Amino acid sequence: MVEHPIIRDANEGDVAEILRLVRCLAAYERELEAVEMDAELLHAALFGQDPAASSLVAEGPDGLVGIALWYRTFSTWTGRPGVHLEDLYVEEQWRRSGLGRRLMAALAGICVERGMTRLEWEVLDWNEPALAFYRSLGAAPNEGWQTWRISGPALEGNIGIGRR
Repeated sequence: MVEHPIIRDANEGDVAEILRLVRCLAAYERELEAVEMDAELLHAALFGQDPAASSLVAEGPDGLVGIALWYRTFSTWTGRPGVHLEDLYVEEQWRRSGLGRRLMAALAGICVERGMTRLEWEVLDWNEPALAFYRSLGAAPNEGWQTWRISGPALEGNIGIGRR
């Protein structure tokens, strides 16, 4: 009988495996070359003096097989925090086993326990398996809203805007 992975909070010893899974996700999303993060940056983000993110991990008999990497957000409309799921990844051999649903349920539990009102994420429009999975959870796209980003030279070039 196959032992089902356990879901738990990440610890400092998980950094290398979390980074491996982030890279697996990036390769799946056809963006592996865009991953600049290394183990030192990830460690600081998760366990440094001022952590920017948190992670749940799914630990199987031979190591980590899934992650849900997230960070807190805030809604001025509700006056309460929320969660932005940055990365959800389950290794291929564990897909369709319920592990992704268990990771999402654990993250939803964190939201409810902490009085958070939103769990949000982004998904690539071509990723039909992910879209179907999220729909099966009762999730829907945030109609009328688009994700926008400013980064790199454009971000650096805007530093002086609004300064006096």
